[in-house]
Amino acid sequence: MKLIKYADREMLAIELANRLLDELKNSLLVHSEVCFVVPGGTTPGPIFDILCAAEIEWDRVHLFLSDERWVPENHNRSNTRVIKERFLIKRAAAAQFVPFYMPGKTPATASPILSEILANKMPISLLLLGMGVDMHTASLFPNAVNLPAMLTNNAPLIVPVSVIGQEPRISLSGRALKSATNKHLVISGADKLAALEIAQEQTPVTAPVATVLDNLTVHWAE
Repeated sequence: MKLIKYADREMLAIELANRLLDELKNSLLVHSEVCFVVPGGTTPGPIFDILCAAEIEWDRVHLFLSDERWVPENHNRSNTRVIKERFLIKRAAAAQFVPFYMPGKTPATASPILSEILANKMPISLLLLGMGVDMHTASLFPNAVNLPAMLTNNAPLIVPVSVIGQEPRISLSGRALKSATNKHLVISGADKLAALEIAQEQTPVTAPVATVLDNLTVHWAE
């Protein structure tokens, strides 16, 4: 794991966006199409604001979320809504986006379909993740039902997630996250930096972010 600290969040967004673009361009030099996985939530929003205007061949980029709450895309908790409002605009509107939520299905019935779609787009060339203070990443929460099965090397690429007290979710599995060629984690605040330090001494079952720490670049600002 490599940790990069930035003077502030604005500088983090600018420099990380430029690095992601460089890695996308390099991947496009050797692949006809590339797979780019991004998180939802508010933290990556400023990064998306920069990426969306970049002049690259977005029509050759397959964009996936790392995870999604099982709510319609017009819901205020939808990660897809954030992606469509802040990323899939300007030049990046040409990217090929695959939403996870499927009306009429459940995470359990949709995950095999989505796993097959993702399998046809593998490998993941570029992965951007966030992390909570509980050390979850994507929707791999420490208290998720059946978490150990989601972290095995033979887990499906995309798994349904059940956490008591939360809406159902769907997420890339530990296997899928680990497979990415280039892996980045963006976090902010002293509490998350402290959580990351703890995660380095934990197993993925107690600190799910630990599953991606190998060859991971962490980008942090206060």
